[in-house]
Amino acid sequence: MKPQPQHLLPPTVPADWIGGHFRSFRRDPTGFLTRLASLNDIAFFRMARQPAFFINDPEMIRDVLVVNAHKFHKGRALKRAKALLGEGLLTNEEAEHLRQRRMIQPAFHRQRIAEYARSMVEFGEKMSNEWSDGQTRDIDREMMRLTLQIVGKTLFSADVENEADEVGTAMTTIVQLFNFLLLPFSDWLRNLPLPQSKRFRHAKDTLDKIIYGMITERRKTGEDKGDLLSMLLAARDEDDGSPMTDEQIRDEALTLFLAGHETTANALTWTWFLLSQNPEKEAKLHEELDRVLRGDATLKGHGEPAGTLVNTRVSALRLPTIDDVPNLKFTEAILAESMRLYPPAWAIGRLAIEPHEIYGYKIPVGALLLLSPYVTHRDSRYWPQPDEFIPERWETQSVKEASQKNIYFPFGGGIRRCIGESFAWTEGILLIATFARKWKLGLVPEQKIGLQPMITLRPRFGMKMNIASK
Repeated sequence: MKPQPQHLLPPTVPADWIGGHFRSFRRDPTGFLTRLASLNDIAFFRMARQPAFFINDPEMIRDVLVVNAHKFHKGRALKRAKALLGEGLLTNEEAEHLRQRRMIQPAFHRQRIAEYARSMVEFGEKMSNEWSDGQTRDIDREMMRLTLQIVGKTLFSADVENEADEVGTAMTTIVQLFNFLLLPFSDWLRNLPLPQSKRFRHAKDTLDKIIYGMITERRKTGEDKGDLLSMLLAARDEDDGSPMTDEQIRDEALTLFLAGHETTANALTWTWFLLSQNPEKEAKLHEELDRVLRGDATLKGHGEPAGTLVNTRVSALRLPTIDDVPNLKFTEAILAESMRLYPPAWAIGRLAIEPHEIYGYKIPVGALLLLSPYVTHRDSRYWPQPDEFIPERWETQSVKEASQKNIYFPFGGGIRRCIGESFAWTEGILLIATFARKWKLGLVPEQKIGLQPMITLRPRFGMKMNIASK
């Protein structure tokens, strides 16, 4: 693309008389951004009175997320998310964000994740054992419940199994009401006795009760369990040595509680859907699991003469461990391809805090820049047969290589790249292996499929699937 005269705006699509492109975006976010991408690598739109730019070019993406990241803050959506998440890692900026990130990073070191892996498989196997041949399950809800239990146990040493349904309902309410937070004057609307405002407050109160309960219990016992919550409680301010308040710990804990289960649950849900639609890829997955997880069990013979022992060797698939992850290459490719087609964080917003210029186009202070992994991941210039589920494409290009090219960024990029990326990869690979070693999931015939792009990319109509023995 050639630089443009600075007085020009990038191409756009027709806007409404009132609200600019706000209604078009709200009605079909991914479709709207796909239309903008067809116009140019940088396109213009307007969210009410706010100027906005959509970029879909690897160099531009790198420019915003990496090279000139200091010129941008998180976008409008996450600023409004402070109503729920407070001043947590996801919503804070600059020096405070870096301080928080340094403090939390040890919870995601490789050794820690190796310890977490045991809990991931343990909870996955427990749920797998609850399933039976011929059942129909709401897989989206199952994955939400599972990943919630895992993040509760691994990061907070908390058994949230009994509260999983309550927390899951509250999380779903928050996600469903997220668009309400994006409405103009939502800060004011939240204080009115509207149904949406009441539901939001009730969901927030539910989550606060559980998080503050964990904090209170840990302060009471004073036990250092070596988990994230203990790290937050032990943290001291670099300047005055003061500890974090309960509110500060709540903000960090709730942020990771939400981010640590919502995204992985959606990635797994879409993975099961894609496997159900591509039986040849599913068969290849099972071939890999048969090869990597093949174990031997010794059973005594039956019906033999008294006093005779006959040992029969039978093959069975053992549970996966962290040591198996490097050998589960096709399992990893399936997860990578699922997140290419259905990235949980489907859009990334940035707000310009300094004037900037991209390919000759002026970006004023206060303008919104929007990037979309969903759109870029489906761009035929970078991905042959972009709408097809082809895990084999990751045999010739690694996730790292695609990320470095800025054509694959399901976890964002630069200094705001997701802190839990390694956790998510490990969890996703191990859970796919844990379930697929025993089960095949088939989409219920009448199940409608649609996108629900909110905080994450959820299936609009849920995901009912039939369980069948492998």
